Amino acid sequence: MDELAELYQSILLEHNKNPHNKKKIQCVSCSAEGYNATCGDEINVDLELDNDVIKDIGFTGQGCAISQASGSLMTLFVQGKPKQEAAELANKVIGMLAGDAPIDPAQWGDLAALGGVRQFPARIKCATLAWHALLSALKQ
Repeated sequence: MDELAELYQSILLEHNKNPHNKKKIQCVSCSAEGYNATCGDEINVDLELDNDVIKDIGFTGQGCAISQASGSLMTLFVQGKPKQEAAELANKVIGMLAGDAPIDPAQWGDLAALGGVRQFPARIKCATLAWHALLSALKQ
């Protein structure tokens, strides 16, 4: 395994072991659930909005390391962002995981770690679950 792949794997493992914002939030403005029947992953995304800006975000649920790490990364990258910007990022991540966009670590930062999942098509749904739930919540 090359050094970059090892780094990405360690990022995902760390986010699974110590997920950020894995919590229920108090003032929920909107929420959505996601379920991956293939893997059994379940994720609920709660958002607190203030003037269409994500003031707080939390996710709960259970699932494989990829789904939990992706949920953790998602919360870090969208908190404090306007709804539109968060939705655009979610669509870009989903596109990146579908192979529609190149993975440039300088552009993606730690989100580039999710790109390794493209090698395992059956696991792409695990990586996109939280992002799809976010998009559903933002549409409310």
